Amino acid sequence: MADTQRRGRRIMMTRGELDTFLAAQRTCRVATVGGDGAPHVGALWFVWDGTALWLYSITRSKRWAQLRRDPRLAVVVDDGHEYGELRGAELTGRAEFVGEAPRTGEPCPGLDAPERLFAKKYFGMSVMPHDGRHAWLRLTPDSVASWDFRKIPG
Repeated sequence: MADTQRRGRRIMMTRGELDTFLAAQRTCRVATVGGDGAPHVGALWFVWDGTALWLYSITRSKRWAQLRRDPRLAVVVDDGHEYGELRGAELTGRAEFVGEAPRTGEPCPGLDAPERLFAKKYFGMSVMPHDGRHAWLRLTPDSVASWDFRKIPG
């Protein structure tokens, strides 16, 4: 993942700021591409492990079907109400499908860490509950653009 961006370097987040921000936020918006080229955007819960964004998606969703056809996606995570508080990140790359779909809890060592993080973040639990409707997507970003308007001199 690139740590620099071409524009807005003055307000971009450092790697540590980005990790802290992504770990704290709860909802992201995921953009996929339909077969006709039309964009589709939907909200999802996620966890960040310092390298990849893990998305827990319903397997019978439009998003899932579109990513099966074309794995390209963009994800935006943002926060703030007033202009001077706005901050966020856009992560782009290709979705990777990890584990069984839908997820029923079969052993999958690659999912131990994200499921532990997700269960704690969203359910206050140490073990991930599985509903047989969701499965995991991993985005190891090809590019990241971030902004933190709090860095703009007042």
